[in-house]
Amino acid sequence: MIDAPKRILVVEDEEPIRRFLRTSLTSRGYQLEEACGGREAYDRLASQQINLVILDLGLPDCDGMQVLAQLRSRAATPVVVLSARGRESEKVAAFEAGADDYLTKPFGVQELAARLHAVLRRSAQSDMAPPPLRYARGELVVDMVARRVLLRDQEVHVTPIEFKLLSLLAKHAGKVLTHRQLLQEVWGAEHADEVNYLRVFMAGLRRKLEVNSAQPRYLLTEQGIGYRLADE
Repeated sequence: MIDAPKRILVVEDEEPIRRFLRTSLTSRGYQLEEACGGREAYDRLASQQINLVILDLGLPDCDGMQVLAQLRSRAATPVVVLSARGRESEKVAAFEAGADDYLTKPFGVQELAARLHAVLRRSAQSDMAPPPLRYARGELVVDMVARRVLLRDQEVHVTPIEFKLLSLLAKHAGKVLTHRQLLQEVWGAEHADEVNYLRVFMAGLRRKLEVNSAQPRYLLTEQGIGYRLADE
């Protein structure tokens, strides 16, 4: 059976950008719905089956962060933020509010298409299966049941904290987890601001898992935001 085209809701008040996205994404097989503001976006989501939302943060009737918070409170529909706001603090806030990805304007069509594909793939996997119990990419295996880490078929000794950190990233492979999210989950809320502490443990994991810590293959940095574990 052929899968139905994915329907994307574009929440953007600038007509030239909507037109550009309409041309670029429909040519790649997506169906597009459009909204100029937050209230119209809520109406579209309530009346139609939407697979993904592309959200601008600078909307005329409300702030995009409010829309993001409302979307997250109502549904698990993945959200990709597309915004001219490029400050690290704004990106961190969007990820912590539940954004699945964040692109800064101006952007390239190829990059946008790749990001949409990755987010939709992760969403489909999470809908169809429970959280993964095993991560395997390239030469790295993280077995969350046996609590083992293998690299090139050889077991790697990691500390309990390192394994907890690596497992959390593995369960959300491909998705950016902010410094605060990682610190709260692994060390607790009282350590949520101790970013240097997190960097020490990430550096230790990279020394054990990467051929070249300066050019990591698995443990990737989102500068000023957090980390993600490669999913391709």
